[in-house]
Amino acid sequence: MMKMSSSIATLDESDIGDNLLYYDYNVKHLLGLRKRGVTEDDVAFLSAFRSFEGEVFENFIYEKLIRYANENESIEKFIVKGPHKKRSKALPNNLSINWKGQIVYRTKRNEIGEFDGMIFTKKELYFVEMTLVKSVTKLKRRLRKKRALLQLLFPHYDIKALLILNEGVTGLKQLPSYCTTWITKPFSAKSVYDWMKQPHTIKRKPFSKISGKKIVTPDHTRVFPFKYYNTLTWILQNIRSGKTGTLNMRFINGVKFTRYHDLFTKVYIGYMAPDDFAAMLPSVQKSSPTEVIVAIEKEHTGAFTLNYFMQHSRKDVDIIATRAGKVVVEKKDPYGVTVTEVMHILKTMRPVNQITAEHIKVIEEQISEGAPPDT
Repeated sequence: MMKMSSSIATLDESDIGDNLLYYDYNVKHLLGLRKRGVTEDDVAFLSAFRSFEGEVFENFIYEKLIRYANENESIEKFIVKGPHKKRSKALPNNLSINWKGQIVYRTKRNEIGEFDGMIFTKKELYFVEMTLVKSVTKLKRRLRKKRALLQLLFPHYDIKALLILNEGVTGLKQLPSYCTTWITKPFSAKSVYDWMKQPHTIKRKPFSKISGKKIVTPDHTRVFPFKYYNTLTWILQNIRSGKTGTLNMRFINGVKFTRYHDLFTKVYIGYMAPDDFAAMLPSVQKSSPTEVIVAIEKEHTGAFTLNYFMQHSRKDVDIIATRAGKVVVEKKDPYGVTVTEVMHILKTMRPVNQITAEHIKVIEEQISEGAPPDT
């Protein structure tokens, strides 16, 4: 297990110069509030500043980690990003640095994994999360997803998470055993904000670039082949029983499926005919006679829920879910991965994948109460 240095614990900035001023920040909204005369104690300003401060904290810790990695004998590789690497186009089916300077894994047109940092030892791979959240409770699903992806890409490493947080954070006892947690002193981004709001008449010190044999680009890390959409199809073909049309619980309880479900968060199990879905949920308005895709989603608590996806056009997809006993309909991001997943699943659907309202009743019981392996 890696140990935090005192320099990171105390947020010592003496060794990073003006490097933080060379990162890109999403400050347009924040500076716009200032120009409009919104005071710094206003709720809108505080919310925008907190988001900005989270960006600065991530970059600050990254600057500390790249120096830590360069000096730590147990670390074999550290992935370089941001101003330390020239920008390049993110590559599909591989780790790369996107246009924002983040470490990502892409499949076709979508990013399905983003990592604040990646550290390799001889046997372990640590993915890093540095955040200013006050509670880690809602981080658990994100951690599961990222770990599951890296377990597929790097099967020969023990995948662990390194969380770097501020004093006062709660929920640490809920974190899984693969997490290592470093707690630092409280962080402030005031000095960076003060520079950002100036007309930049004050020049930055030259950027201090860290290099060495351990500091590598993503193309120096070979990943195991993983076919994202093919895997979704494979799950669809195996997740239901041929005898009853309900869930194949033996398949669902398997280690392989669990890992995939952690990665995808939702897996598709079939489709409902429009009329059957309308009879089951008459409060949902249909604007087009399309099949409704049924999916099992894994929440941050680990519980399963049923969600329904209705495609009205190529990029117009609704998600229908039941929350607190109420049916909720929301639009999905037209450029998000869900839209491309639904498009893919619709193309692979066959009559055998149809689900009836009666199937739904049994499936809801299976995922809420658990069921014995399907025989």
